[in-house]
Amino acid sequence: MFGKILIANRGEIACRVMETARDMGVRTVAVYSDADAGARHVALADQAVHIGGSAPAQSYLRGDVIIQAALETGAEAIHPGYGFLSENPEFVEAVEAAGLVFIGPSAAAIRAMGLKDAAKVLMIEAGVPVVPGYHGKNQDAAFLAKEAAAIGWPVLIKAVAGGGGKGMRLVEASEGFSDALESARSEALAAFGNADVLIEKYVTAPRHIEVQVFGDGVEAVHLFERDCSLQRRHQKVIEEAPAPGMTADVRAAMGAAAVKAAKAIGYAGAGTIEFIVDGSGGLRTDGFWFMEMNTRLQVEHPVTEAITGVDLVEWQLRVAAGEGLPAVQEQLTIQGHSFEARLYAEDVPAGFLPATGRLAHLSFPEFARADTGVRGGDEISPWYDPMIAKLTTHGATREIALAKLERALSATQVAGLVTNLAFLKALTRHAGFKRGEVDTGLIGRDLAALTVEPIACSRTRSLAALGFAGLAEDTSTEMGFALWERVPQEVAFTYRDEIVAVRVTSLGAGRFDVSIADTTHNVEQKGDQWWIDGQKTGAQIMRFGDALSVFFGNTYVFEAIDPLARGGQEGPAGDIVFAPMPGLVKAVFVEAGAKVVQGERLAILEAMKMEHSLLATRDGEIAEVFVASGDQVVAGAPLIALVEEAGEA
Repeated sequence: MFGKILIANRGEIACRVMETARDMGVRTVAVYSDADAGARHVALADQAVHIGGSAPAQSYLRGDVIIQAALETGAEAIHPGYGFLSENPEFVEAVEAAGLVFIGPSAAAIRAMGLKDAAKVLMIEAGVPVVPGYHGKNQDAAFLAKEAAAIGWPVLIKAVAGGGGKGMRLVEASEGFSDALESARSEALAAFGNADVLIEKYVTAPRHIEVQVFGDGVEAVHLFERDCSLQRRHQKVIEEAPAPGMTADVRAAMGAAAVKAAKAIGYAGAGTIEFIVDGSGGLRTDGFWFMEMNTRLQVEHPVTEAITGVDLVEWQLRVAAGEGLPAVQEQLTIQGHSFEARLYAEDVPAGFLPATGRLAHLSFPEFARADTGVRGGDEISPWYDPMIAKLTTHGATREIALAKLERALSATQVAGLVTNLAFLKALTRHAGFKRGEVDTGLIGRDLAALTVEPIACSRTRSLAALGFAGLAEDTSTEMGFALWERVPQEVAFTYRDEIVAVRVTSLGAGRFDVSIADTTHNVEQKGDQWWIDGQKTGAQIMRFGDALSVFFGNTYVFEAIDPLARGGQEGPAGDIVFAPMPGLVKAVFVEAGAKVVQGERLAILEAMKMEHSLLATRDGEIAEVFVASGDQVVAGAPLIALVEEAGEA
């Protein structure tokens, strides 16, 4: 076994590899960019080497610098993780030329599967079923249109290089083929430097089922299948193993085909054979076709580990160190069911836009496996994929494993930036998904319902009020009493740009009446638990500067009202809205002469990668707007003025 390995990657996969290496007594070397100097994978490693700037091209894609780091630190092998250089055959050859071991397949195997068209020709020769289509070299537009018509509509245009849905277009009829072809080629050229495409028959009720394979260069086994049909824009969201509705004969047929594919290229290490499957009318032995092979460890490998009890990274290290396959096919069995959900920093209502910023707080439940490369206080930078973590659950049945995933997502706490947490929870509650009725179009069909953001109820707002009032931290003494009378405390904060006014009355240590409009809740803190109206909630309240998060099944974020934006100020200062901090004016919603009411949003200021709403200090008329969208302002700069009220000096 190796004494020391270098991980040529970052984030959660680098941490994942390090954890297994540590358990095996293998020392690890991390590499890091400028942006990752304080990253979790750097902290976990025994040694760490700086390799360049924040952009991947300046660091994680610099194979020569990474190899030099391995040599200088005495590492004997390099684990590529996934992404970056993991499927680059030139990097594999350079690693081996330097006298190091590449923990993965050979350069020849990677090349054999690197281009989809060539890979499918190879699979046909190996006897692996392939989707009907054209995978040849002729890229003439008229010729491709003729081939598409011969295959039969609908068809899928796919870039021969790369993946992730780039260079892929669905064409329903001949009239749309020409424009779709031009668009797919343009996107493929920009993304992969290769505009060539292939044409395939489009399966109308498609499922994405992949088989985990593992080889030692001669022999190969499969570790059963994963269903990755729950996708959005060809990106996986939730994966599971085994596939729902799978039968013994179909599993055997798919497993045998996957092993054929691996053995055909002398595959060594962990790999995945991806199949497109016709999900209409149930799974059948003649209803699956080879799509592509990923010649690396997959993001979703934890679900396979959960149902087989196999540590795939351990297998990778053992085979790369010269051992044979750790198990034969007959020794591998399925135990229970597993799900994995990908938690991202992204703004779901804004169209799943990637989000960046500081993770003020991050916590996962102990009963779920959490693979992550970040901690509370870390930055989600714009340089890399905004994945925060992968949450994996396992249960005796699919129903139990899915219920545990929903519970795990409810117990996950993230503060400081927006995430897709609520979206993932909505998926776990989707009636069709719960029944196992999965296909790649499920999310698209029900996107509107799945992306409805949860709204904080009055109970949640009551807890927020206690947090802003400073009553959620110390309940050891009697508070809020004067001359033995209960004295109410007025609290105001904002939620989704609206002012929430609350009256809090202390009834004793840790006991409160909280009134919002016409609703009053009795709130009590018992130990570390909050009870509302006699019911235990499991909620938690956390303050992060001007923001406050209530974790109550979902994550709800509230903002303190900046003193400059509050009403009731005396004198001219109440007529002017100032910039509370330096920042960028993102939007201005009013102009001179406009009538406004107290609390109405006038503008948005972006500062510290967060947006801050600036509110009207009182009812009135806008006298003057001093800034425009796109202006950079300093702290204290006047932004908007209201007409002076009558009687003011």
